[in-house]
Amino acid sequence: MLRHELHPGKLVVGTVLVLVGVLYAGDAGGAWETPWFVAIPLVTGGLCLAGAVGFLTGRVRRRRTSGRTTTDEPGPDMAA
Repeated sequence: MLRHELHPGKLVVGTVLVLVGVLYAGDAGGAWETPWFVAIPLVTGGLCLAGAVGFLTGRVRRRRTSGRTTTDEPGPDMAA
């Protein structure tokens, strides 16, 4: 099975956009009143938060991979 890399920034954006969709679906269904301008700060804030999370994720991944070294020689477990 193929494993995919986790992208937390995309998870944040998806969650915020689903929240905005639910707010307006509730408004359209008559469950509550949602002003039209509510989506602007939610989407903008979600995009900014996702950008920060993506930036931090990239820094953490870069830091983890920079400490690793690769060698072509077999290690002690591989020398048989």
